[in-house]
Amino acid sequence: MGLREQAPCATAAGPRLEHGVADGVATVVISNPAKRNAMTADMWEALPGLVESLAADPAVRVLVLTGAGDTFCAGADISSLRDPAGRPQELAVRAEEALAAFPRPTLAAVRGYCVGGGSQLAAACDLRFADQGASFGVTPAKLGIVYPSSSTRRLVALVGPATAKYLLFSGELIGAERALRTGLVDEVLPPDGLEERVRAFARVLASRSQLTQGAAKEFAAGRTDRDAYWSAQARGSGDTAEGVAAFLERHAPRFTYTTGPAGPSPTSG
Repeated sequence: MGLREQAPCATAAGPRLEHGVADGVATVVISNPAKRNAMTADMWEALPGLVESLAADPAVRVLVLTGAGDTFCAGADISSLRDPAGRPQELAVRAEEALAAFPRPTLAAVRGYCVGGGSQLAAACDLRFADQGASFGVTPAKLGIVYPSSSTRRLVALVGPATAKYLLFSGELIGAERALRTGLVDEVLPPDGLEERVRAFARVLASRSQLTQGAAKEFAAGRTDRDAYWSAQARGSGDTAEGVAAFLERHAPRFTYTTGPAGPSPTSG
């Protein structure tokens, strides 16, 4: 089953976010093919609620974000940027932050253009896999827009200040191989290999300990006040005992700790 087949088309026509869940993997599809999957204000507004609902589902262990057809996302719908109150940018930041705060691993599967708001969303994911034909760009300088400070800091953390300035100052697009070299992308795959690799890697992530993943995600984001919390979670979770026993007995572990939307919490098996 392909990634986009896991997210069945909504009955309503027009720009929308589609989603589906299979085998512990939630797939969210950005769908606005008439405008290369540009995000409308309504789509930006809908994303946080969708992400929160998926975070509340204990069956969801991984979230994959992708685009309909051969494009990830060409950014914000330009017509929405005429709003003098700056509402679309505010909504985009909220959507980005909601995606970044998802308590379990997130992965962007990128084909074609990943530009502007598309890059903003991809950068908010934990990992980014792209096909060889993908193009990335951060383009506010072409529109006279101030890129949000939180988005700028996230970009700098991914690619370093020099590459972030190159992208932000110029608005130029870069290819997948350069994105890989700079750290914007984690893996580059042949076009016909992207879906299979993302499915396989998502299954790997879904099989691993959410205890380990939850702690690592917080620590990697810069949290320095949670060591004692995560030590206590580890002692009470049972995941360590399960993992060690499974290794010694040579069978797949069955981890039972789950991270929830209101904070991580252990669950019984």
